[in-house]
Amino acid sequence: MNETLKVLESRRSCRKFKSEMISESDIDAIIRAGTFAPTGMGTQSPIIIAVTNKEMRDKISEENRKIGGWGEGFDPFYGAPVILIVLADKGLTPNYIYDGSLVMGNLMNAAEALGIGSIWIHRAREEFEKPFGKQILADLGIKGDFEGIGHVALGYIDEGGIKPAAPRKANYVYKIK
Repeated sequence: MNETLKVLESRRSCRKFKSEMISESDIDAIIRAGTFAPTGMGTQSPIIIAVTNKEMRDKISEENRKIGGWGEGFDPFYGAPVILIVLADKGLTPNYIYDGSLVMGNLMNAAEALGIGSIWIHRAREEFEKPFGKQILADLGIKGDFEGIGHVALGYIDEGGIKPAAPRKANYVYKIK
């Protein structure tokens, strides 16, 4: 089977990561793959914020936890040491959510190709609607009307972090010939 198809079939969400940091070259390769996701009319409306600073990672995790309504001490990023946040500029195209979603998919599939675990974590929209997220953008000098699409938590997979794929449902595909 083709290597790309193997990656697409084998990628699973990881819910238990090792604390060990991923190499910068692997992070850069994953991010680069994200930048090559297709975008509507070639607008490249998404941006990616890579968070490897533990203090900032923990602040984002705490904000995400509060938005999600989980109890104190819960980590919605499952211990992953790296968070890639995808946002998209709402003013560039009405397709910005789709553009950002394709970036998310490329990031997760690239991670799988490198043997790195990943999971899509929601609530980026809510984070970046609040002063907390707006301050992150301001600190980075990012201007525009950006909406958070999602977070890709990345890290090396810890034992028990991945469950086997569920069987594909019988009525997944319909063909018109």
